[in-house]
Amino acid sequence: MTFYTADSIYSAKSGVLSEHFFEVDDNTKKIIRLAPLAELSPDEKGKLVSFKDCMIIPGLVNTHNHSFQSLLKGFCDDKDFFDWRDNALYKYANVLTEEDIYNGALFAFGEMLLQGITTVCDFFYINDQDNKNARAVIRAAQDLGMRISFARTMYDWDGAPKRFQENIDQAVNNTRSLFQEFKSDSKVSVLPAPHSLHAASPEMIKAGRDLAKELGTKFHMHVAEGKYERQMIQEKHGHPPVKYLAETEILNEDLVMIHCVWLDDEEIQLMADRRSALSYNPSSNMFLGDGITRIKEIVDSGVVISLGTDGGCSNNRASIIEEMRMTSLLQKVKFCDSSVTTAENMFKMGTADGGVNLGLPIGEISIGFEADFVVVDLNDLSMQPRQNMTKNLVYSLQPSALKYSYIAGKRILEKGKLLSIPEEKIVEKVQKTTKGWT
Repeated sequence: MTFYTADSIYSAKSGVLSEHFFEVDDNTKKIIRLAPLAELSPDEKGKLVSFKDCMIIPGLVNTHNHSFQSLLKGFCDDKDFFDWRDNALYKYANVLTEEDIYNGALFAFGEMLLQGITTVCDFFYINDQDNKNARAVIRAAQDLGMRISFARTMYDWDGAPKRFQENIDQAVNNTRSLFQEFKSDSKVSVLPAPHSLHAASPEMIKAGRDLAKELGTKFHMHVAEGKYERQMIQEKHGHPPVKYLAETEILNEDLVMIHCVWLDDEEIQLMADRRSALSYNPSSNMFLGDGITRIKEIVDSGVVISLGTDGGCSNNRASIIEEMRMTSLLQKVKFCDSSVTTAENMFKMGTADGGVNLGLPIGEISIGFEADFVVVDLNDLSMQPRQNMTKNLVYSLQPSALKYSYIAGKRILEKGKLLSIPEEKIVEKVQKTTKGWT
């Protein structure tokens, strides 16, 4: 057993705890005790790892990303969605090799680790009707020591690159096979991800829903990201997106919808009634000019909201710290009311609620949860003054304050440096992959 303490420990359930420690089982790598320091026995004190002038917080959880898109930063910025899609996403997705995909994942995940993210959900769709590329992404996470939830995309729209497309049997069988392949790896999970209402047929989406039920997982899907999509689904099916999902019995407690920018009051209530969830990506929605999701109303309805960075070429940063801040500021300016959001709720979205939306025991310093945590230097300028630590974590925290990161009880980040793969090696791989691109 190993015991950890610091000046304070942040628990989403209990708030800031001082003079406490938590105990990690060296075999399961889970937290098995959280208690006052006074309860440590003399023998246990010899195994205590203490961080002076620091706060321990849960590892941040990124519930939506497309890792390969980090390679496309800057290639089609400041363009409308369809120009960006056709001249960056589709163009370069067609030339990526398995090695390139691995390099892109190293790049994306390495940047996330430097930002205190310990778990990522990678929504991946360059499948080539196989799992070879999926394994490359998962291998990148494993090589870095990161926890990954792999959202294997189910995609059958024939307007997209052939590499994205599968028939229903292929998508189901490949996703099920990938799930079985990694089910014994405690840091890898696999879930079905029908791409969207415009890129997956109703039959494909229902197959994803049914597969999630079979495997006991969540299933993720892009929903109502752009205004055009709402109009398209309304014209095609006679209902806006969320209402259509409810009418077809796809909207259920296993569904985590990505974006949900364009919803009406009835759709928000349907989300709450069916206990579906949301992965919100504010910076990406701003970057692509999509709009502002109705977070206050969705929160008030009781829907669980987690946060995602989305792909690197529709955000250009990989920081949940930034997404917590952006979520809060967007709602404050939308309502012209600074009291509509709180730092405490934003931090919960970036940690514990991420675990809920991935179906994993992460994002919380609590008994039964994975030992994924970050040590924050309270002497960093961004954490001054020490008036309210939670407010500082959401509104002012900078990566310079992230002293150490642990995943499954293993130190992954030390004083701003990756311990598994040096940054310069990742840079070399990115430059190799993108050399000659225009």
